[in-house]
Amino acid sequence: MERKKASDFPPGVLKLFDSYVHGMIDRRAFLDRAAKFAVGSFTAAAMLESLKPNYAFAQQVAPNDSRIKVEYLSYPSPQGSGTVRGYFAMPAKTGGKLPGVLVVHENRGLNPYIEDVARRLALEGFIAFAPDALTSVGGYPGDEEKAAKLFSGLDPNKRIEDFVAGAEFLKSRPECTGKIGAVGFCYGGGVVNTLAVRLPDLAAAVPFYGNQPNAADTAKIKAPLLIHYAGLDERVDAGWPAFEAALKANHIRYQEYMYAGVQHGFHNDTTPRYDEKAATLAWSRTIAFLNKYLKS
Repeated sequence: MERKKASDFPPGVLKLFDSYVHGMIDRRAFLDRAAKFAVGSFTAAAMLESLKPNYAFAQQVAPNDSRIKVEYLSYPSPQGSGTVRGYFAMPAKTGGKLPGVLVVHENRGLNPYIEDVARRLALEGFIAFAPDALTSVGGYPGDEEKAAKLFSGLDPNKRIEDFVAGAEFLKSRPECTGKIGAVGFCYGGGVVNTLAVRLPDLAAAVPFYGNQPNAADTAKIKAPLLIHYAGLDERVDAGWPAFEAALKANHIRYQEYMYAGVQHGFHNDTTPRYDEKAATLAWSRTIAFLNKYLKS
């Protein structure tokens, strides 16, 4: 199957798709507005279909890779949705306890891309755990549009509590040293920022193109931050100047990288917005950062 790139689509279509993915317009509005960009058989409907994730591209580390162990685990979330299921991955062989990394998904739930990210972290010598915020409504349904509808119907406060509980669950695992970090993408990037606000013992936070906390909440952050932004992501990038000012004012440790010429979602290798060069660089920086703050 041909793998399309962001450059195969008019910039206006990519902006519309970003609005669609984040619930600002519905499918009909996308199709109506994207129609003016259609050329021949590359209709608005065809463009929308091409922009959706293809999870055949997601698997960098196979679930049955002999170097890792994976399983689904459930944990209590009394302030959230009750019980949450997540994907647990760790090295098959260890010389003792390992640090943990909570992996926070985008606004579609625990899909194959996020599970693969957890496996990638396991290969790097971490215990990774990726909760599914859609657990209370049956879990990730395997269909992106259904997932979006389910996700939008969740209580946003309970969603956050589910990830707070997930962090505590990971920290308490017998395989874990008790030192944990968090990595998140899109919605999950915003959650990672929130976890940094909420959890004073979070040892490292890596938000990818996530919404930023306000200045008052930023002042509560104790964890060092590694922040990744996409240069063409006008919506999220607009919040960076105020966030940076608050980080500096409160003397919070942070590193920020703006990846020029790439779209929101550039790390997600299942969609045309994926940018291999930026994703590879951001991931290498992420692993180095996690090694520094979680393994030292």
